[in-house]
Amino acid sequence: MKAIMVVGTTSHAGKSLLTAAICRILSRRGWRVAPFKGQNMALNAYVTASGGEIGYAQAVQAWAAGVVPWVEMNPILLKPQGDMTSQVIIKGKSVGKASATDYYEQYFEMGWRAIEESLQHLGTEFDLVVCEGAGSPAEINLKHRDLTNMRVAKYLNAPTLLVVDIDRGGAFAHVVGTLELLDPEERALIRGVVINKFRGQRSLLEPGIKWLEERTGIPVVGVIPYLEHLFPPEDSLDLIERKPPKSQAELNIAVVRLPRISNFTDFDPLESEPTVMLKYLSPKQDLGHPDAVILPGTKTTIPDLLLLQKSGIAEAIQNYAAAGGTVLGICGGYQILGQMIADPEGIEGQAGRYQGLGLLPIKTVITGQKIARQRQVTSNFPQMGLPVTGFEIHQGRSRIETQPTDSQSYQPLFDDINLGMVDNCLSVWGTYLHGIFDNGPWRRAWLNRLRQQRGLKSLPTGVANYREQRENILDSLAIEVERHLDLTPFLS
Repeated sequence: MKAIMVVGTTSHAGKSLLTAAICRILSRRGWRVAPFKGQNMALNAYVTASGGEIGYAQAVQAWAAGVVPWVEMNPILLKPQGDMTSQVIIKGKSVGKASATDYYEQYFEMGWRAIEESLQHLGTEFDLVVCEGAGSPAEINLKHRDLTNMRVAKYLNAPTLLVVDIDRGGAFAHVVGTLELLDPEERALIRGVVINKFRGQRSLLEPGIKWLEERTGIPVVGVIPYLEHLFPPEDSLDLIERKPPKSQAELNIAVVRLPRISNFTDFDPLESEPTVMLKYLSPKQDLGHPDAVILPGTKTTIPDLLLLQKSGIAEAIQNYAAAGGTVLGICGGYQILGQMIADPEGIEGQAGRYQGLGLLPIKTVITGQKIARQRQVTSNFPQMGLPVTGFEIHQGRSRIETQPTDSQSYQPLFDDINLGMVDNCLSVWGTYLHGIFDNGPWRRAWLNRLRQQRGLKSLPTGVANYREQRENILDSLAIEVERHLDLTPFLS
């Protein structure tokens, strides 16, 4: 099997970005290429056509490669739950939850078998596999349980790129230190260093590059400029590094940054709208007077609901909605907007029944069986008949609970009533559908509702879906990286 491995000196060095860029570069050259990450820890997930969960970053990398995402591209996904445990997903399906120690004891061998099987499958279908590592390959306290860095590189005998983030400082020490901590057979696989997130004149860096190459005997095959703005972040730590205010922004939308926020990639299409300014709001911050408030998905709905109530922002959202403000809940956020959430088995912690915000007439029961599937539906609101695609990932089952007096106060959002609802004032919205804003006409119709309330001119709704914009982003990423990266030593 022909493969390239991409590892980093630290987390956030740019491995995901570089992997996506290489996938698109090689795809444009005519290679049939697939991404691979043996083990990913992330709350941004995607559901494949087969109903399996993988990290959203691997889905983006698959799209960069011009192929459909498969579960084999990310055979192990760990979804942190906030209680020192993670849900363990192997080959797309949940197999339980575990602490770090329990995971190593219970799932290491199972996980490695899944990695081997996945790589073998990808090897029969693709010309080349671009493998992404996680964190650093030189964490000496974790190397014995490595499932995604040099263990994979050695298994494949893959020439490996070592990526370093120069923007944070200490890049040369990071490279030298990482190489010093690798075993000889691991170090022998490092065929090139990539200096990422460089700002400035290349000529000023040349003396450092010359020293590094002489010191390590490994060539610097790329100096990549700062391109993070082109690529969606992989985890919530990056939310604090969002773009500065937009000069053209006419709408302000607040996304409540829940402690266990998941799938905030749902909002990348809103970020792409020039007239929309997104603000990620801590539950401790004042709600203010935005044009809309969004409650996003969450890995554990009940603990986040309780925190909203304790912090006071739950009451602030209720008052905001009562005053006519627009509120949208997605997945866990949809459940929070309901009347009640019950967890009879204690799946999210303490068993019990918990009062929601009471803005939508649903009651939710948390169950052990997860729903994960892609969906294609037709909208009823904000415009009738729009085709909408997305995916579900949730463990709760919601039941509509309406009284005779309010049976006409809420309407199904789509032709499948189980996917969401909206009140008759079009102020309180809730849906289980992730990726809803990817649908360009639906997104614009929803935004136009906000614009009308502000007396602003409506935006055209005949726009492409976000996937087309993402294709342009990936092309731009590949073109820029290819200018600064020499892959020749890795393809011979």
